[in-house]
Amino acid sequence: MAGWYAVVSQDNFNQLLPGRRLPLHLAGDVGRLAAIGTWRYSQGVYQFDAEFMSALADTLVVGDMPSEVLYRLPEWCIYIETPGRQWLGGELHGYWVHLEYDVNTHRSELRLLLDTADALIPVPVHLGPWTVTEAVDRATAEAARQTAAAGIAFAPGMDHVQQIAASINPLISLLLYICSDAPEIDDDREPGTSPKRPAPTKTKRGWRLFPAEKPRVWTVGRQIGDQLRAVNHSVNDSGRSVKAHLRKGHWHGFWSGPRDGERRFSYKWLMPMVVGGGDVGE
Repeated sequence: MAGWYAVVSQDNFNQLLPGRRLPLHLAGDVGRLAAIGTWRYSQGVYQFDAEFMSALADTLVVGDMPSEVLYRLPEWCIYIETPGRQWLGGELHGYWVHLEYDVNTHRSELRLLLDTADALIPVPVHLGPWTVTEAVDRATAEAARQTAAAGIAFAPGMDHVQQIAASINPLISLLLYICSDAPEIDDDREPGTSPKRPAPTKTKRGWRLFPAEKPRVWTVGRQIGDQLRAVNHSVNDSGRSVKAHLRKGHWHGFWSGPRDGERRFSYKWLMPMVVGGGDVGE
């Protein structure tokens, strides 16, 4: 993002503050350009099955975020569609996601760019061994320091932090599935293919990266969605005598590999389960 900061600064040189700092009304452009400019090299659009998206968004991340999993983004930057979802009361079409490493603070961040009906809203999340709420709290504290350096008072309370954390928790759940072990992702036009990160092309002027010619749509969790619909139908039609109910899906993480060698953290989403339904459970 430091490169994009330089681009925005160069284009708005006359508006720079002392110390060559960007004014706050332009600082958001760095986050917007970093996300969209990175995404254009692959232009992956991820469309979740509606039933599966609802179940995933309802599976909140409890405890510390599994930050190790988020480093497994299939592309440098992806766009996840969120039809029917909202952000703080407004319509949320989707969001871009990419990773960032701050060379000044040596801090890793998850960067979201929310595609709302009114604006493109950058939302940073500090990665580390802590909860979603603490990740948002740390990012908010950093924003307060930056605005104070610009001479503007910004002191959001814990209620604001918790509201933001509750709003992005479902978005992180969707992302965790894409980054989890063996996610169900496919291209309807080219079945059996998987997303991959951009690769440079050798030219007469050396190795270069070229933007994708057009967006590529990836379908996520269609078969899982079909299974969820079948399970929900079984529970609804089971009758009073069966007394079946649906246990919510949940995340399951575990380490594998030798204790004295390289280990890998695996993260999987376990589907909802029919409980107490006899044959319905099968």
